[in-house]
Amino acid sequence: MTTRDPRATALARLAALIADETRATCLLALLDGRAWTAGELARHAGVAASTLSEHLGRLVAGGLLTEERQGRHRYVRLAGVGAAQLVEDLAAQVAPDPAVRPRSLRESNAGSAMARGRTCYDHLAGRLGIVLTDALTARGLLRQETGFALTDAGLAWFASAGVALDHKGRRPLARACLDWTERRPHLAGAAGAALCRHALDTGWCVRIGSGRAVKVTAAGERALSDLLGVEAAALR
Repeated sequence: MTTRDPRATALARLAALIADETRATCLLALLDGRAWTAGELARHAGVAASTLSEHLGRLVAGGLLTEERQGRHRYVRLAGVGAAQLVEDLAAQVAPDPAVRPRSLRESNAGSAMARGRTCYDHLAGRLGIVLTDALTARGLLRQETGFALTDAGLAWFASAGVALDHKGRRPLARACLDWTERRPHLAGAAGAALCRHALDTGWCVRIGSGRAVKVTAAGERALSDLLGVEAAALR
């Protein structure tokens, strides 16, 4: 007689929770790291508010989302780093379909902007994320041989650049996150989050509109050239 793994039922429930296109659309949208109202997500997913409310209830009950209410508004966000990592890792396994063409110039421009640079929950992704990861590695600040790890020189670099690292949490300092547009890993973990936060706080990067896409500013180009030797052309 075989003994069923007790995790099997929970894993099946989690897979079923994600295996719905409307719920998957919401999870991907929330990778921007911000809180969305139920109405915003309903419009984004193209479903009625009542339908979306039911989906959000299941995601909250399943532990993938948390919610808070302010007045008559209901806000939801990813439950934390673990939920974001799960969505990121699953999304990275799905390569974009080259046969699917953008439906408009606006959609094409938005896709190009996302590919150039974007936030992936709380760290930088797209070509921008890869360029920074490569620059850190080339300078001996990040090791990639057996998983991502900051070197002693890397720790010193973050300190000298004024990028504060959280050493107290259980989150790894450096983690590889497979980039779904570049098909290569970029820097995630506490170091990736700190670098992204610093880039936005100092104006090295700014968000494009209300989405996940970001672009490097002139000040960011100068700073990244001075700190990492990154050429401006690689950031555009």
